[in-house]
Amino acid sequence: MAHTAPRTAIRMQGRKAYTAAFGTRRTSQGRRHPLVATAMVLPLAALLVVVFGGWEAVVTQASSVGVMLGR
Repeated sequence: MAHTAPRTAIRMQGRKAYTAAFGTRRTSQGRRHPLVATAMVLPLAALLVVVFGGWEAVVTQASSVGVMLGR
């Protein structure tokens, strides 16, 4: 536990060197717009629908969630 400060300092030096070399630093703290996230997920979701049972399973799950939420 006593050796965590030196490791953190070394890690920060590495990050600073990487940023200086490549100039890429995410300023948004890892957050992306919801539409971008949706566009990224939709192709995978479509693939999973085709591979694992089609639209019937999706409709069944959506219906169950709707009933559970009281809609």
